[in-house]
Amino acid sequence: MPIHALINGVAGDRLTIGDRGLMYGDGLFETIAVRDGRPCLWRSHVERLQAGARRLAIPCPSPEILYRECVRLASGCAACVVKLVLTRGAGGRGYAPPPSPEPTRILLRYPWPEHPPEWTQSGVAAIWCRTALGEQPLLAGIKHLNRLEQVLARAEWQDPTIAEGLLCDTRGRVIGGTMSNLFVVAGGRLLTPRLDACGILGTVRALTLECAAGLGLEAAETDLAPGDLAAADGVFLTNALIGVWPLGSLGGHSYDLGRLPARLIAEVRRRVHQPVCEETA
Repeated sequence: MPIHALINGVAGDRLTIGDRGLMYGDGLFETIAVRDGRPCLWRSHVERLQAGARRLAIPCPSPEILYRECVRLASGCAACVVKLVLTRGAGGRGYAPPPSPEPTRILLRYPWPEHPPEWTQSGVAAIWCRTALGEQPLLAGIKHLNRLEQVLARAEWQDPTIAEGLLCDTRGRVIGGTMSNLFVVAGGRLLTPRLDACGILGTVRALTLECAAGLGLEAAETDLAPGDLAAADGVFLTNALIGVWPLGSLGGHSYDLGRLPARLIAEVRRRVHQPVCEETA
């Protein structure tokens, strides 16, 4: 349970029952790492939220307002998580959006998640999920509130030693994990799934591609099949909270973590949890 929350800038835990985020999943969210009371990767989170809001035609609050509320919520926290939710707000019955929506913004503060520390260095175990992701280019890339596919996929395992489940779309293309983006190292190249029909354009995915370019490492977005992962030199997972998790095993297949690009992973880890001290940064 969150230990604190702001709704439209006011402390509270009550939401209008007719909010379209509740009724239809009509909204967006960001999961933001916070260190020393300041958000990390702030610009990337805001830009993705703004892109999603444009796609859904939801008015988006200014970055300054969001930053002030995030910092207010995280005050005094050495490390925590802020979940930012933006919905279209209240509306009547039916799918048609109101002509002049009054969005609801919700910020929730959670404790920093506790994962086994060895997962960072020794790698994690993952499985293939049976759940397949449906294709919808109009929603591809944005972090909208409709996450039932991920809920179904995450319900497929209860083993605490399994860190993540990997998903394909209905055409059999690898998309990523239930909560993470995915990178494959093969033949000296860095490959990540093309997300033109489904999946989320993760903030750390973007950071990883930026770091790869800075290090002169060839990288590409492409279609990947499960067999490509079995033949890969290595695989790693990314998101805003875990940073980078090397994949140690997938099903019955094991990977040599020594074949991963150590300089790239170190650079992503160095930058991913650096707090931002200005709202427009």
